[in-house]
Amino acid sequence: MAHKLLLVDDEQKVLEFMEPFLAAEGFHIVTAKTGTAAIRIAKEQKPDLVVLDWMLPEKSGIAVCRELRQISRMGIIMVTAKTDETDKIIGLEVGADDYMTKPFSLRELAARIRSVLRRIEGRREDSDDIMQRGELAISEAKRRVYKRGEEVPLTPTEFKLLLTLAAKPGIVYSRLQLLQSALEDDFLNDERTVDAHISHIRKKIEDDPGNPSYVQTVYGFGYRFGDRL
Repeated sequence: MAHKLLLVDDEQKVLEFMEPFLAAEGFHIVTAKTGTAAIRIAKEQKPDLVVLDWMLPEKSGIAVCRELRQISRMGIIMVTAKTDETDKIIGLEVGADDYMTKPFSLRELAARIRSVLRRIEGRREDSDDIMQRGELAISEAKRRVYKRGEEVPLTPTEFKLLLTLAAKPGIVYSRLQLLQSALEDDFLNDERTVDAHISHIRKKIEDDPGNPSYVQTVYGFGYRFGDRL
C-alpha cells in the first residue's frame, strides 16, 4: 500500500512542483494551503508523513508541527527558506523529524521522505510490545521498564511482579497468587517476600512511594495495579 503524504504550502506553484514528482514516486498525495486546513486534513486523512512549510497563513508551520506531534506519531519534514541554524533547531525541538531549506531538489526530498518513513516504521515495530501505563512503559520482550522515557532498573523478580500486576489494571492479586504467577514458587512458604519486593518497586517507580498510584495495597488481601492513571 502506498504511503500517504500531506503536502502543506500556501503557494500553489510549490505544491504543483512537489505533487506530480512524489506521486510518480509511488506516494498517495493530499494537500493543504493553510495551517488550519493542515491540522483538519491530517486528522481526517491520517497521512504517514507531512511535508510542512514554515510560513503559513492562519497557523504557522511551527504551531502546526507542535499540534500534530501531540496527536500523532506521523513523520514531519519542515520546509522553509530560513537558513538560520536557530530556526532549524526550533523546528526539530517542536517535533519535526527532518528539516529542509528551500530551494531543494525533488530527488533529495523523496529520499528524505523515505528515510523518515523507515525510522517511523522501525519505531512502530519497537513499540509493538510496549505496555503503556500512565507514565510507565513496560516492554515484556526486552524486560525493561521506562518512566518518562528514563529506564527504571528493576531486578528480574521485581519486573515479573510489576508485569503481572500491570497486565490487568484494577485486578486484585493475593500475595499467594503473586508468588505463584510471578515468582514461580521460589518462596512459596513466605508471602512476606512479596511485600519486600513491592516496597522496592514502589521506591523505583512511584513519585510518592507512601501514597502509590501504580502498585496499590488492598488491605487484608494483596495488591493491584492502579486503573485510573
